[in-house]
Amino acid sequence: MKTIPLPAHAIGVIGAVIAMTSPASQTAFAAHPPAAPENTLAYANNAFACDLYAQLKDTKGNLFFSPFSVSSALAMAYAGAKGDTAAQMRKAMRFPKTPENVHEGFAALLKHFDDVQRDGSVQLSIANSLWPQKNAKAPLLENYLALVKQNYGVEITPVDYARAEPEARAMINRWVAEKTRDKIQNIIGSPLNPATRLVLANAVYFKGIWENKFSPESTQAKPFFIWNAPPIQSPLMSQTNHYLYGAQADAQFIELPYQGRDISMFVILPSGKTEADMTRLEKQLSPLQIELWRGKMETRKVLVCFPKFKITWGANSLVKPLKKLGMLDAFVFEKANFSGMNGNRDFFIDDILQKAFVDVKEEGTEAAAATVVITAAGSRIEPPPPVFRADHPFLFLIRDNATGSILFMGRVVNPAAR
Repeated sequence: MKTIPLPAHAIGVIGAVIAMTSPASQTAFAAHPPAAPENTLAYANNAFACDLYAQLKDTKGNLFFSPFSVSSALAMAYAGAKGDTAAQMRKAMRFPKTPENVHEGFAALLKHFDDVQRDGSVQLSIANSLWPQKNAKAPLLENYLALVKQNYGVEITPVDYARAEPEARAMINRWVAEKTRDKIQNIIGSPLNPATRLVLANAVYFKGIWENKFSPESTQAKPFFIWNAPPIQSPLMSQTNHYLYGAQADAQFIELPYQGRDISMFVILPSGKTEADMTRLEKQLSPLQIELWRGKMETRKVLVCFPKFKITWGANSLVKPLKKLGMLDAFVFEKANFSGMNGNRDFFIDDILQKAFVDVKEEGTEAAAATVVITAAGSRIEPPPPVFRADHPFLFLIRDNATGSILFMGRVVNPAAR
């Protein structure tokens, strides 16, 4: 199962597809998450996000993905998992021990994100769907369908993979295109495995406008220092404004809010410009460490210099990294147990694909303007504002501020690379 390249239009677009067929690193939580269902699950999802990042970080160059999309799609499969398959999935995904808390947590998060969408500050759309085999000998169980409808708002459309695969694939592709406002076309670009009996699809679309837009007139080509190569010239946006900002010996942090301040980009910039400096920060990445970094922040006037960039990542299979996290049986027919879906043990996960795109520019993913205050003699002289100059590789997260949920995360190594 392959995908074709996405058109580069939206601020952020994700597609995740799980195909289920039937043949004819982990560290313990270092802090207690909040008690509310959506916050508890957001903390668990963020732990998985950092685990998955640790598996993907050795990918060369830029990196961008949606851990929330992966968690959402796999949670729908987890709803039908039993025995060792369910235990491995729960551990790998960092889900709460009680399945009801997982599904109720996702329901609460999706309702929260709907509220964020309705206030008009950002465009955030999350959709889930199931595409089972029409007239299957063992149809999906009513209690499974009721669970995913209630908690994930899924659309359920039977299709015929066995006799009309092109039509089934076209229907799934049209659904993804509609839910991403035509930004993802033909996500399934080649014929599905003839043994496919169920496709679970998740689509996340995000577009945000900076609360403080950058002025295009302030954008200038400046050196960006990439690893093991001469610097490149990159459009660097700049402005001075008030932001949540913090620093420690090996890094600076800043939060760049989108309009409405419900969602922000959190940027982690190593103090040094070498690959080793980035590696040291990547090894620290965890939900607790993110909160410790955020605890060092305070509102300050900051001169921000930030590159414009676009990243297209994938489509990539996530089977290998998930296996490394301990999710093993789900991918093996003889061991997989998804009997909670149809009452039989004839389903296993064939592949998990994700493709992501992000576009950061003056109006849509950053804001800053340079100002200088000169005071007369005898008045209090303000110290110059700190400078956040992202002219070398950095990490970034796009997160919901109310729950802390990480929607997207990535690393920019070369802003000129697409």
